Amino acid sequence: MPMGKRLFGTDGIRATANTYPMTPEIILKVGQALGYIIRKDPPRNQHPKVVIGKDTRLSGYMVEQALTSGLNSMGVHVQLVGPLPTPGIGFLARNMRADAGIVISASHNPFHDNGIKIFGADGFKISSEMEDEIERLVLDTNLENFLAEGGELGRTKRIDDAAGRYIVDIKNTFPLQFTLEGMRVVLDCANGAAYKVAPAVFEELGAEVIVLGNQPNGFNVNDKAGALYPAKMAEAVLRYRADVGVSLDGDADRVMMADEKGRLVNGDHILAISALYLKEAGKLPKNTIVATHMSNFGLDKLMNDNGIQVVRTQVGDKYVVEEMRKYGYSLGGEQSGHIIFLEHSTTGDGCVAALNTLGVMKAKGQKLSVLNDVMKDVPQILVNTKVKDKKELTSLEGYPELKQKIEKQLKGEGRILVRYSGTENLARVLVEGPDKRKIGQFAEEMANFLEKKLN
Repeated sequence: MPMGKRLFGTDGIRATANTYPMTPEIILKVGQALGYIIRKDPPRNQHPKVVIGKDTRLSGYMVEQALTSGLNSMGVHVQLVGPLPTPGIGFLARNMRADAGIVISASHNPFHDNGIKIFGADGFKISSEMEDEIERLVLDTNLENFLAEGGELGRTKRIDDAAGRYIVDIKNTFPLQFTLEGMRVVLDCANGAAYKVAPAVFEELGAEVIVLGNQPNGFNVNDKAGALYPAKMAEAVLRYRADVGVSLDGDADRVMMADEKGRLVNGDHILAISALYLKEAGKLPKNTIVATHMSNFGLDKLMNDNGIQVVRTQVGDKYVVEEMRKYGYSLGGEQSGHIIFLEHSTTGDGCVAALNTLGVMKAKGQKLSVLNDVMKDVPQILVNTKVKDKKELTSLEGYPELKQKIEKQLKGEGRILVRYSGTENLARVLVEGPDKRKIGQFAEEMANFLEKKLN
């Protein structure tokens, strides 16, 4: 075991299945560590229980069994709900009065990766402090010293109606005075966790739904489908003359949309549409939204012009949620499509975000293209480069000078942001500015520099 190596990234534990830390040995210990913490607290239930859901990737069976064994060995009961979106587990952890919820998913990553996201009894992702405690127990503690005695072992059972509960909860976020009758929706489920529940939500609200990516086989989650490949959905919108397109990722906590003209509507635009409507209705607390450093500067300009403040956090919907909870904000999100309506969900929820956008269309009697045009993006280039080492950027010889040189050339009309991916061995270089050709050159220059220094 690579001692001292962190388990948790920006969004739980994630790696290629059957490689550290996503091996049965480590996963079992993660289950034991969580079980130990739940039993120690003490648990909210006389017989502590954890809800576990997953997406559709092949390795989900292996991870599910290892986690379940670890929890059972600590005297924790497990309730398995099968494939269900990540936000559904946050909902069920609260709704079923569980002590925790676990999602087995690598989100938008390909099928050969997998991951673990943990929710507390309140339905929110666990704190960094709790992640550190789990990590300490897994890496530095002999958990066999805390195993439950024979008569106290946990039991496991499958819950058959979990998807139905989540569908009802999602539908309740759509305004009761409206239906989706007469609306044609293209829905891409990415062959992932929402392949059953998402079509049911839109169909039960009355829409005519053309479904893509609803034939999972364990290998095709996110495979040229879903939120990472929204062009497929956008093309289908034009082909079927649909009113709107909705494209979810593998665990359905993020969404990309398309208007009736087949133009993409990313997370920044969805956030802007929602913010303007809520402000107009007097329902946007403190007239503030939360975004990340990756959001387009065009969002700031539009919000500024309409008396709405934008607070920025580091990348990751977990950090957006933390900021929202800390200061009492209700709306936040990421350009990548994690949109959080804190009154409805404890984390990003692709279906909730899409339904909210459809609700604005209904309330204002406007097509999505009209709503989409309100925000004008500043040209933005994102370049990813593979790295072997994630060294402190400011410690790299020549990095501060290169960044300063690029910022000087942007002349205050743009910005450069460099960060490491929290889930992959990548450095991400984002450059914004009025001249797309120039910012592309700046991004490539920085990416080439990092590739030489970090490989």
